Amino acid sequence: MNAIKESLFSSEKFPIGLIVGIVALIGILLLPTPEGLTIAGHRVLAILVFAVLVWISEAVTYEASSIMIMGLLVFLIGTSPSLTNPEAAWGTSASMSLALTGFGNSALALVTAALFLAACMTYTGLDKRIALRTMNLVGTSTKSIYMGTMLVIVVLSLVVPSATARSAAMLPIVLGMILAFGVDRRSNLGAGLMIVVAQGISIWNVGIQTAAAQNLLTVGFMEKMLGERVAWSDWLIAGTPWSIIMSLVLLVVVFKLLPPETQQLQGGKATVQKQLAELGVMSSAQKRLLFVTMILIGFWATEGKLHNFNTTATTTVALAVLLTPKIGVIAWKDIQSRVPWGTVIVFGVGISLGTALLQTKAGEWLGQQIIVNTGIDAFGPLMIFAVLAAFLIIIHLGFASATALSSSMIPIMISLLQNIPGDINRLGMTMVLGFVVSYGFILPVNAPQNMVCLGTETFNAKQFAKVGILITIIGYVLMLVFAATYWQWIGVM
Repeated sequence: MNAIKESLFSSEKFPIGLIVGIVALIGILLLPTPEGLTIAGHRVLAILVFAVLVWISEAVTYEASSIMIMGLLVFLIGTSPSLTNPEAAWGTSASMSLALTGFGNSALALVTAALFLAACMTYTGLDKRIALRTMNLVGTSTKSIYMGTMLVIVVLSLVVPSATARSAAMLPIVLGMILAFGVDRRSNLGAGLMIVVAQGISIWNVGIQTAAAQNLLTVGFMEKMLGERVAWSDWLIAGTPWSIIMSLVLLVVVFKLLPPETQQLQGGKATVQKQLAELGVMSSAQKRLLFVTMILIGFWATEGKLHNFNTTATTTVALAVLLTPKIGVIAWKDIQSRVPWGTVIVFGVGISLGTALLQTKAGEWLGQQIIVNTGIDAFGPLMIFAVLAAFLIIIHLGFASATALSSSMIPIMISLLQNIPGDINRLGMTMVLGFVVSYGFILPVNAPQNMVCLGTETFNAKQFAKVGILITIIGYVLMLVFAATYWQWIGVM
């Protein structure tokens, strides 16, 4: 009997976060539908609260929670009265199409292609070769090593469209550099270098559109809800100056808060050269991959200027070339085990949830309520951005995934902006709010790359937060300065 009770009530069978999410879902569904909100919209908001609670608590995996959300969308919306004919129900056929709509979005195709490209990089070893070559260019002083580490992050952000993959590529190199200094990995030097890797990757997620999944999700919502999108080059022009300044700020902050024990590297460059020698000459596959990648970056940078092929189209064609026998660099059987298919599922369901908020008018209603209750419509664009950016930074503390944060919050931000009267560049404002989604600086659990770096045991959560809080404050203030100056000059705000 005790064994049965233990089985029924163990936290493994009934995670607390999942229980709280289910209770919240049922509680909201039992409330009277507010005036001006459709029944379907009421149910979507209940699903949204469930999703946020489960994502924040990580009660179940993101993949499992995404399937749950899809099931809730199908049945709760399917049994709701139709918006066009309240006497009839939506029907599960229509709600199933809605639940799957994210899987037909061009942004999902771009994310999948980007994950494939990252797999090609790790499969051929080109990512490690690029990192080592870049590190070999710098000197042997401590400051040079820090600068070199940041330079590697920038280069990899252009060619490896996965923050997690970039951190994985960086780890063996940076750990080798720490050992070359002859210091303990828990030293200030070890902690500082690894924190630079984690925080630097987040900083450059802002500057480059294809560097992070949450950026591509934001672009997908732009297309779906605003009918237009920001080109790769325009994103680069808007975000890169902030990333460059914040990269320098990060290095200064780490040097001040975690001063390295030594100023000169003993044998560090030799370590890099040794690893390069072990790699041997560049393989034919690496050369082909580098050639295709450079052409692809060229297409990304000239979109809307020299041609009208969007990022999704050019990336998909590049992937097709890389999968072509004799011409490409990888076979399907090799790539399928290297792609995190769960990310594709989470991404697709995230877009579907955002689309449901739009189609059931829930997002519009929620945006109106925020405006009515906060008076934000009386603010100018700068204050609107300041308030919404601060909100996203605070709520990100509860999320372990910027993709999940973007899935749940960007559609609401867009709906809110659409309901605010006045002369607001809604596309530009959405983009800069998308920048803020990458603020995973304070807690190690706020981004996958943070957790990858934490696993090296070179730093602890207190050290990470010590640096991260300062970076968050400075980064937020700098964005306000950009919003009042640079972004207005280039027409973003």
